[in-house]
Amino acid sequence: MGQTVNVKDIIKKNVEKNKSRKVEKIMPTILLLAASISILTTIGIVATLVVDAYKFFKGVPMREIFSTKLAPLASNPSFGMLPLINGTIITSIIAMCVAIPIGLTTAIYLSEYASESGRKALKPIMELLAGIPTIVYGFFAYSFITPLLMKMIPNLGAKNALSPGIVMGIMIIPLVASLSEDAMNAVPNAMREGALALGSTKLEVTFKVVVPAAISGIIASFVLAISRAIGETMIVVIASGSSKNFTFNITQSIQTMTAYIVEFTSGDAGSGTLGYYSLYAVGLMLFVFTLLMNLLAQYVSRRYREEY
Repeated sequence: MGQTVNVKDIIKKNVEKNKSRKVEKIMPTILLLAASISILTTIGIVATLVVDAYKFFKGVPMREIFSTKLAPLASNPSFGMLPLINGTIITSIIAMCVAIPIGLTTAIYLSEYASESGRKALKPIMELLAGIPTIVYGFFAYSFITPLLMKMIPNLGAKNALSPGIVMGIMIIPLVASLSEDAMNAVPNAMREGALALGSTKLEVTFKVVVPAAISGIIASFVLAISRAIGETMIVVIASGSSKNFTFNITQSIQTMTAYIVEFTSGDAGSGTLGYYSLYAVGLMLFVFTLLMNLLAQYVSRRYREEY
């Protein structure tokens, strides 16, 4: 005798299938809207910066913007942006002088020399640095690193470019180390084994085979770290001071683009004034700097990537 077919059950199953199909039709639209949020936010940020920065550039001649005199609150204000650009570049260079050698050697050790248990223990400890709030780094730079440096460098000011640069470098070590290690781990073991079979030492394999093969990822990590250093705020606000002088002396106080924005958003610049619109001009320049760094990282990664 054949199995009895319940018509009600068949109808119920069809209704449930139709409901699920309706959900499947709606879901792509919902996912598209969610994905569009980041795009719309970026467009809104760029539009805000461009519109208000235009008001600044319209009222200040370009020869003044690219001068070395910055006195936005003077009776006869001047808006030379070179001191801010110079301060940002100097602190970022100091940071990379700290982060690149330490981060790269850390990545080489974790990738090529550390045991599996050692890697599992050391990497999370190193990455804890990335979870420390930047304001804590700022107080660390001002209350510990600066007094320590003042004992070694007699003419070092209480606010200077060297101390925040060093601490920024410490802060971005995990970024350089983690991305560089990932790039080196992507190199096939067959290349290492082939070099060892030809009589190369472990050190020769590391620097003549692994590092050149992973160079695109390593350089991309450097560029992204520079971008992170350029956009850092709280460390330079606390430890570098607010001197608007155009100087290459790393023992003296300087001001970066981010520190300038923080200083003026505290209420010194009245709304609608040139000083107020200068905040958006500096913000736009900072946005362009970081955008160029990220585009450079993507170009390097694609241009020199090795596919295995």
